[in-house]
Amino acid sequence: MNIEKIQWQPIVAKYARPDHWRSIWQVVNSLIPYAALFYLSMRSMEISFWLTLPLSILTAGFMVRAFIIFHDCGHGSFFKSYNANIWLGRITGFLVFTPFHRWKHDHAVHHASAGNLDKRGIGDVYTMTVQEYLGASRWKKFGYRVMRQPFFLFIIGPLIVFMATQRIPPEKGRREKTSVWWTNLSLAIWVTGMSYLFGWKAYLVVQLLVICFGASVGVWLFYVQHNFEPTYWERREKWGFLEAGLEGSSFYKLPAILQWFSGNIGFHHIHHLSPKIPNYKLPKCFKDNSLFQIKPITLLSSMKSLRLRLWDEEKRRMVGWEVLKIYRLKASAKV
Repeated sequence: MNIEKIQWQPIVAKYARPDHWRSIWQVVNSLIPYAALFYLSMRSMEISFWLTLPLSILTAGFMVRAFIIFHDCGHGSFFKSYNANIWLGRITGFLVFTPFHRWKHDHAVHHASAGNLDKRGIGDVYTMTVQEYLGASRWKKFGYRVMRQPFFLFIIGPLIVFMATQRIPPEKGRREKTSVWWTNLSLAIWVTGMSYLFGWKAYLVVQLLVICFGASVGVWLFYVQHNFEPTYWERREKWGFLEAGLEGSSFYKLPAILQWFSGNIGFHHIHHLSPKIPNYKLPKCFKDNSLFQIKPITLLSSMKSLRLRLWDEEKRRMVGWEVLKIYRLKASAKV
């Protein structure tokens, strides 16, 4: 396949039109159950924590659904109306503890630079090359190893992002800064009010459980969509948008129920080519066009991505820590 000659823009353009009523229905079947389950989870604390735990996990599933709606609003793909996307994005952003305009900006940068080795660090899971790691200071190596450990990456890291990092205004961007402050103020009022109505213990336990489970799933989905083998990384002068989409974003084939809860985000290769396609139209775009029917990553095979730590520019693939021994031996042999 000559990737340079593929006329993909007309293909995705056919699906990049939101359906008003399908969007409304997704709001209904996501946000109403989310609110109802959150309430039941808090009330269940009066009975037993062991009832609260599974209810909170289910609630977190709907939090992921809410985040997908928030995500589509950030791309302006959920409604035809600009204002409808902005206001629903702000509301769902509040529900998922994420400032809408700040996240919208960072995520747009991610889409414009995914797979570009010279534009890492905004809206992505930071990845070092082998040579960068070998040349790094002892403390930087230690920090990178900690960050790449699964427990930190999928448990501690998401909590830091949602509870701390997203609360700090960025250095630039008036709208982005304002978004953070208004979200923080709204959440302060929300936390105080819910703690008063239902008791601080019941509210905080449920809220932390939901954020922990929901954020961990979200980070896992984001991670496996770009950290897999084979994937795509390239220097700025050789980087290509189409290649970054088709080769650097995975097709994560999930069981039907998990695909529903994750809002079809597993069709990530199509999403990266056209973020204007609403999440509910991604499966049809995939089914209709053989161009997008690439080799999938399954739930089982995606576990292999946990051992991928660094990008090897020489071999052009993701590698684990074990490759460092080979490079050190080569360096010693040259000496």
